[in-house]
Amino acid sequence: MRHNRSWLVLGLLVAVALVFAACAAPASAPADTGGETAAAESESAAPAESGVQIPEVEEGKFNVAFVYVGPIGDGGWTYAHNQGREYLEEQMGDQVATAYLESVPEGADAERVIRNLARKGFDAVFTTSFGYMDPTETVAEEFPDVDFVHVSGFKKNDTNFANLFGAMEDMKYLTGMIAGARAAEDGSNRVGYVAPFPIPEVIRHANAASLGMRQTCPECQLDIRWIFTWFYPDLERQAAESMFDAGASVVITGADTPGPVQVAGERDLWGVGYDSSNACDVDPEHCLTVPYWNWGPEYVHLVEQMMAGEFTGADIYFEVDSGALGLLGFMDGQEPQPGVPESVIPQVQEILGKMEAGEFTRFDIFTGPIKNNKGEEIVPEGVTLTQSDLEGLSGIPGREDCTICMSWLADGIVPDAEIPQ
Repeated sequence: MRHNRSWLVLGLLVAVALVFAACAAPASAPADTGGETAAAESESAAPAESGVQIPEVEEGKFNVAFVYVGPIGDGGWTYAHNQGREYLEEQMGDQVATAYLESVPEGADAERVIRNLARKGFDAVFTTSFGYMDPTETVAEEFPDVDFVHVSGFKKNDTNFANLFGAMEDMKYLTGMIAGARAAEDGSNRVGYVAPFPIPEVIRHANAASLGMRQTCPECQLDIRWIFTWFYPDLERQAAESMFDAGASVVITGADTPGPVQVAGERDLWGVGYDSSNACDVDPEHCLTVPYWNWGPEYVHLVEQMMAGEFTGADIYFEVDSGALGLLGFMDGQEPQPGVPESVIPQVQEILGKMEAGEFTRFDIFTGPIKNNKGEEIVPEGVTLTQSDLEGLSGIPGREDCTICMSWLADGIVPDAEIPQ
């Protein structure tokens, strides 16, 4: 569950962080890599109630709209989704026309935008942030002839509304192995993790990284900083600086910009990016790897179902063998980054090969015995967490309740770390 902001009542601290993120992020974002497409769409756009410009549909084509929470030039989450949109256009040619709206606020504004896209005549709408889940559900009920896919959530219906996400915890586990090997070789035995929000998705990613780290560096500890935002370059940099100051030689980010990788380069230390395959471009020499999303194949598969009239609401959670997840430096045709220790390369390649063959999944990562960061056994030996445990789901129609809900930090994370309430 990628953007679970609506789960949290975080008080004044979060409100201030989000306000500053909304105000400061666009000015700090990398250059817009899709400006020509956006400009072409906006020329013929009609205004929406929210003030966002709604693009026109193209006659004779299957029209697909994408709603983004950040700018497409963020070098992370939204950039990766826009790569997927471009892949969809390339693969399906003249059959499909796509459009996107970026930096759409979550909540009421998002609902108006999604509704206006349906009114405009789009055949399908993909919404790509957790805070869009309830608005998408509402509009899907109003427009039964339009197909809707919400990325990162857990709600669906039986007809035209599905949720979509994937097992990024697999790649975070491998990332932890790489970071642990690097920290051990450096003699620091300390890794940092930039954590956006204290929600099950972020927690399980950090936990997977810590469990992977302990595979290659049993003495290592994973420090953690909560920043309460997905996209705020200054806060991301500050969190990384804080953990480097505390002795980390590697910082892994779970947020949306490559800022922590830049900080690593400035310190002559090591960083790990997130979300998109270009996150190491800011400093390839000091970037160890990037666990990234490859949304294109999933988008193509779903749109083909829609065009064939075979799409229905479903819970879709893909694994590495789908081809929709990547680890920079270790996929076909790639070479490991220069900072990756030679000793860990064959270990990562072996497990990644099993993942790609469907022989090692998220459930293998989260099979006991697993202790929390206080030394208490959380998952008994031989017990495997369920999908509801990983997603922290309880009281959701059509989904079983979690029993070992992901509301704990795993062994390897510094003992004094807590999950903010």
